[in-house]
Amino acid sequence: MAAGKNGSALDVERVVRERYGEAARGREEALCCPLEYDPRYLEVIPEEVLERDYGCGDPSRYVREGDTVLDLGSGGGKICFIAAQIVGPKGLVIGIDMNDEMLALARRSAPIVSERVGYANISFHKARIQDLALDLDRLEARLNDKPVKSLHDLASLDEYSRRQRAGQPLVPDASVDVVISNCVLNLVHDADKPALIREIFRVLKPGGRIAISDIVSDEFAPEALKADPELWSGCISGAFQEEELLRALEEAGFYGIALDQWVEEPFRVVDGIEFRAITVTGRKGKEGPCFEANQAVIYKGPWRQVEDDDGHVLRRGQRVAVCAKTYRIYTSPPYSQDVIAVPPRIEIPLTAREPFDCARTALRHPRETKGEAYRESTPAPAAGSGGCCAPGDCG
Repeated sequence: MAAGKNGSALDVERVVRERYGEAARGREEALCCPLEYDPRYLEVIPEEVLERDYGCGDPSRYVREGDTVLDLGSGGGKICFIAAQIVGPKGLVIGIDMNDEMLALARRSAPIVSERVGYANISFHKARIQDLALDLDRLEARLNDKPVKSLHDLASLDEYSRRQRAGQPLVPDASVDVVISNCVLNLVHDADKPALIREIFRVLKPGGRIAISDIVSDEFAPEALKADPELWSGCISGAFQEEELLRALEEAGFYGIALDQWVEEPFRVVDGIEFRAITVTGRKGKEGPCFEANQAVIYKGPWRQVEDDDGHVLRRGQRVAVCAKTYRIYTSPPYSQDVIAVPPRIEIPLTAREPFDCARTALRHPRETKGEAYRESTPAPAAGSGGCCAPGDCG
C-alpha cells in the first residue's frame, strides 16, 4: 500500500468514496473530460444525472440492440440510461458501483427513465468491480442482521461471503454480452487490478466484448504521485500505463484488442507525465481446442506481415493454414475486413477433424483446400458472353 502525505497508508477506497460522494451531491469539473453524447438518448435522463456525470469517453456507442450490458462504476447511471435505450426492451443493463450517493441517484432516476422510454431493463447493484460475484447490498443486510462481535462471527461472515460468491454470484460466469466502463479502472488499487481484469473476463460470454474508456499514462507514475489522495481520486495516480493496460487484457485471454480512441490532448500533465483518455475494445472467445478443417486465410495488406496475440504470422497474399477456431475468429469482426477467407471445397465434418497444432504458422497448399483429387476445368467464356475479359468488364 502506498504511503500517504502524512506517512500513513493511502486508503484508496476511502478517498475515492469520499470524493465521489461529494461529486454526487454537486458537480465537480475536475473529474470531467469534455464529451459529446448522442442527444437522442439524453432527453429522457433526469437533469441531476446529466449534471453529475463524470467520464472520459462514451462506451455506450459499442452497445448493440438486445445486448446484456454490464457497466462498471456506473455512478449516477448516465451511460446505463443511454445503453438501456440502445439495447431496447429485449436487452438488459446492469450497473455496478460502490458509492452510496451515486447509487441512490441512479436508483431514484431509473423509474423515471423507464417510464419515459416505456420499459424497464435497468438494475443497479452495490459491489466492488474487482469482485463482481459478491453482492454488497446482501452482505450489508447480513451484517445488520448478524453483526460481527467476535472472531467466530468474522469467520461466519467470511464463510457466508464464500458461499454467496460460489452459489449466488451477483454477476454469474459467462452472462454478459458487453462490459463497459467510463473512467473507473484507474480508481482501483494497483494490487486489485489483476483481479479486476480477471472478473471482466469471467462474466463475459464467449464472443463477448469490452469497451473500456479510461485515463492512462504515457509513463509509469512514481510512488509520490500514487501517495497523493487528490490525484488518485482524480483519476491520475491509479491510471494504468498505456502499454500495461493492453498487456493485462492480452494476458487475461482477450483478443482483437484495439485502441479505438486515443485523445491527443492530455487530460492532465503532472511532473511531465501525460495522462490522457483512451477507449480500448476487445473480445473473449479464443478458448478451447484447435482442430484441422483445411481452412486458410490470406492477409490483404498493406503490411508485409502481421502477428496476432498468439504468435500466428500472416503474410500478405499468402494462404496461411489456421485451425477452425482461428478461422472463425479471423472471418469475424474486427479481423474480417483485413483477410480473405479460403474455405475447403468439401467441408470436413466435426467428428472427422484432427487436432491442429496452433503453436506454429504454416502455409496452406491450395490442394489442401481444393482436394488432391480436384480436376475440374471450366470452359473459356464464349465471345460476346460478357465474361471477365469482355471489353470494358475488367477495368
